[in-house]
Amino acid sequence: MIQTRQTRQIHPRHPFKPLFPLLIAATLSLLNVVTPAGSSLAATSGTDNGYHLPVPELQAVVDAPRGPLFRLGPQRKTALLIQLPGLPGIAEVAQPELKLAGLRINPRTRAASHFDFGTGLSLLDVATGKTREVSGLPTKTRIADTAWSPDEQWLAFSLWTDNGVELWLLDVKKARAQRLIADKLNATISPGFAWSNGSEQLLVRLLPLHQANPPVARDIPGGPNTQETKGGKVAQNRTYPDMLKTPHDADLLDWHLQTQLGFVQINGNLQRIGPVMTLSKALASPDGKLILTTQLRRPYSTMLQIDRFGQLIEVWDNQGHKIKTIAERPMRERLPSGNDAVQAGPRDFGWRHDKAATLYWLEAQAGGDPEAHSRVHDVLLQQAAPFDSAPQKLMDLAWRFSGVQWANDGLALVTESWWKSRDTRTWRIQPGLPESKPELLFSRKSEDQYANPGTPAMTLNPFGKPVLRTTQEGQALFLTGTGATVDGDRPFLDKFDLLNKQVTHLWRSQAPYYEEVVGILDDKARRIITSREAAEERPNYYVRDLSGTDALRALTQFPHPTPQLKGIQKQQIRYKRDDGVDLSATLYLPPGYEPKRDGPRPMLMWAYPREFKTAEAAGQVSGSPYRFNRIPYNSPLVMLARGYTVLDGPSMPIIGEGKREPNDTYIEQLKMDAEAAVDEVVRLGVADRNRIAIGGHSYGAFMTANLLTHTRLFRAGIARSGAYNRTLTPFGFQSEDRNFWQARKTYQEMSPFNFANQIKDPILFIHGEQDNNPGTFPVQSERMYQALQGLGSVTRLVMLPNESHGYRARESIMHMLWEQDRWLETYVKNARGEAGTKD
Repeated sequence: MIQTRQTRQIHPRHPFKPLFPLLIAATLSLLNVVTPAGSSLAATSGTDNGYHLPVPELQAVVDAPRGPLFRLGPQRKTALLIQLPGLPGIAEVAQPELKLAGLRINPRTRAASHFDFGTGLSLLDVATGKTREVSGLPTKTRIADTAWSPDEQWLAFSLWTDNGVELWLLDVKKARAQRLIADKLNATISPGFAWSNGSEQLLVRLLPLHQANPPVARDIPGGPNTQETKGGKVAQNRTYPDMLKTPHDADLLDWHLQTQLGFVQINGNLQRIGPVMTLSKALASPDGKLILTTQLRRPYSTMLQIDRFGQLIEVWDNQGHKIKTIAERPMRERLPSGNDAVQAGPRDFGWRHDKAATLYWLEAQAGGDPEAHSRVHDVLLQQAAPFDSAPQKLMDLAWRFSGVQWANDGLALVTESWWKSRDTRTWRIQPGLPESKPELLFSRKSEDQYANPGTPAMTLNPFGKPVLRTTQEGQALFLTGTGATVDGDRPFLDKFDLLNKQVTHLWRSQAPYYEEVVGILDDKARRIITSREAAEERPNYYVRDLSGTDALRALTQFPHPTPQLKGIQKQQIRYKRDDGVDLSATLYLPPGYEPKRDGPRPMLMWAYPREFKTAEAAGQVSGSPYRFNRIPYNSPLVMLARGYTVLDGPSMPIIGEGKREPNDTYIEQLKMDAEAAVDEVVRLGVADRNRIAIGGHSYGAFMTANLLTHTRLFRAGIARSGAYNRTLTPFGFQSEDRNFWQARKTYQEMSPFNFANQIKDPILFIHGEQDNNPGTFPVQSERMYQALQGLGSVTRLVMLPNESHGYRARESIMHMLWEQDRWLETYVKNARGEAGTKD
């Protein structure tokens, strides 16, 4: 067990002062919180039911202005600004919601559950910087999805009403919006609309006309709900929430997915086409004459998400006539083991963006099994309409296909990767010459961000589809990226010559700003639009002339959302753990705090472990000291408003080099990571060793419980939406792709539930009652709390009604902060004695 160090006292001449002029005694009285000797937090049955508000300074963070969102048009002449309201209330979040095969559906609107809407629109002219408010919107505006037309003359968007999802159209020239059609969209599994063949029409998914009422569940069961397997090979199926449970669930899923396709012109003329389908996907060909559809086929599974159900894949024409059946895929119930596993046979059908109507798809080799020794694991193929010629093979892939970016018959980029080794590489192919040999452009380890060449810039072709943006002669690409370096992220714009593979650096972000490319305004990339921010400046948008002819020109002037928190000090720190691995973190200090003058403060440390295959990659620095000091309500930075110091994102790498698995030494490495972080902040004089709390969300909550289980480094912990018993996720979690029976010792040693009797420091559990994340079922927190309560530990469990893996309602967020604040006030800030000892 790691021993505690000598206590360092607060400087007697400068006692701890809260950030805001609120007396601690008055605050504790207001919150009905007393000091640990008579703590009101010890109740096991929770007599303080109801939502609570935190102290005013934390309320101000939650209610700080949000947005607007910035959406640059495809021609880069106009930007859309979407106004955002405050957080939704619990009344909205608590609306009825169906949970079917991994989907969450609002049954009233026939749409995927959605709680964050735009409430207004305005248009920004890039040339002049002038803004126009959009007229024609209804009084109660709830904008969900938006889509620019390729020519930037129109903007389609979906607007939620009390009885369905409507399609609206914004005339950019007039800055006026109107409802395009009266028919409601089916948005259960997609936005429900997409531009087709340019800017004159949209492909829409519509609710069926005269659809019967939804199936009603029996009040009296007709019999038991059963599951059965006939045996077979080992199936690597993770623990998914929201699965189908009854035949009625399957009928209800079918009913909600019932869709009829249609085309709507910008003048509002609507043509419904084809039959009603149980539709999951619909993609129009670039020329708009064909539609690739994916329909579900029974039987359905009670253990799998909808994307692994049986599928019928067909091509239809724009008049609603079936042209060809492309594939019939069975339910993917049993996949081989491993993160690189896929089902044998054809998959991932799509249209080439640079051709009128050419399909491409993948076919797995070696049964889709990553453990099989095979020279080829995937084959990329294509076939042009009318699909009467044999498919053409474009490329054999030794690893698993990751993506493709099209340009023309002479240029496309194909990326493949292999999870087990963290390898990734990108090839150039010539789709018009399938027999030509692929040419390797980039190769690296996916976790090596220092070597990341960036992402190719895209543009729209005459079909309105995104394709690779090249120089005028077509011999070079433009690459943008975050530009990870030993000094932090420095975004860049490069030109990559396809002939000699040489890189020309066109621009790079410079201190004291963090600036990234949003759009390229000309074919030579001499003028760009960027988003620029600094520690005290929120992101705003600028036009930058790289030739130096014109001065930097601001497009927006968004104000600081939380001016009361100006003066936060931020530092990117670097240190080592005992085995020499380089670590880093971002240190935040509250305004007005001077460590040498004021002495060490109570600290909140917030982290999330990550797996790596090499120590070099694990030691790479991420983030930037020049990013805006944004204080999200769900981040640990809110505690700066209460006078705490915060260490955000300290590296917690778990490394397994070569054939070694990272998690086989998870506990040992996690303890080294945490001890190194604690030693560093104590050395810097910004944290009192005996008043440090550890916290995290999801896998960070799992980390928190493990650190309180196996160390006495921390005075208390906060664990949000985590998992604590790995036997309940027996077929893998995070990056672990071995099952429980293959790595029994690792699963058991990593589970803090198995060692709950070792937790001696207070831990607060918070969890959404409707968590939809695989592996973090609410029962994980409930059983961990029950174990600790039975063992006599100091703990508290807060279950947030109607909340998912991330919390959404204003009441829930406020209450979460109230819980966290008083937990830290009681067990960290006002704690007595040394960490690792009982008061």
